[in-house]
Parts: sequence; C-alpha cells; structure tokens
Amino acid sequence: MTVEVAATSASRGRGLMFRSELPEDRGMLFVFPEEKVLEFWMRNTDIPLSIAFADASGRIVQIADMEPRSEALVSSGAPARYALEVNRGWYAKHGVGRGDSLGHLPSVQVE
Repeated sequence: MTVEVAATSASRGRGLMFRSELPEDRGMLFVFPEEKVLEFWMRNTDIPLSIAFADASGRIVQIADMEPRSEALVSSGAPARYALEVNRGWYAKHGVGRGDSLGHLPSVQVE
C-alpha cells in the first residue's frame, strides 16, 4: 500500500477533503504528536472510507467505516497516535482487524 502522510496540523485538517476518488491500495496516514483519543469526521469528503486508529506502537485499536460528507464524529475509543484512511472495505478485504499492526510506520517530523 502507498500512503500519503499527514503530519502537520494543516495537512491533518485537510485530509482527503475535496477529492473525488482514492486509487485502490492507496491511503492517507495521519500522524499525531502524541497518543490521545482521536475523532474524525467526513466534512467535504466524498469518498466512502474506512479508518484504522493505531497506538504509538502501530497496533490497531479501532476500525470504523465513515459516511461521505457526514459530520458525525468517529472516535478511536482508546488513545491512538495514528489514523489510516483507505477506501471503504479495504481492511475487511485484506483480513486486517483490531489488534493487528499497521506495519512499518514512517519516521516523520510531526507538527
């Protein structure tokens, strides 16, 4: 999988907004400065997505599907440092679930 990394406040705030598609096996990895309960919404996002929240070690603590353009908050439910958004159904299709690892996480400067 190829991911775009969102490690600044501006890039995390924009996320995948205003895009009409996300190629197969692509995603966006959100990296936060520290672990905390994270909340995401889908304002201005037209692509149906699934999101995996992961702790500082990369272990997935929650996976959820998100509705396009919804302002309903989707919570990690537990402290997380990473969130990986992919096309809806990607995690189920690839047998990835809670407790699995996101794998190699990039070393990036986080703002």
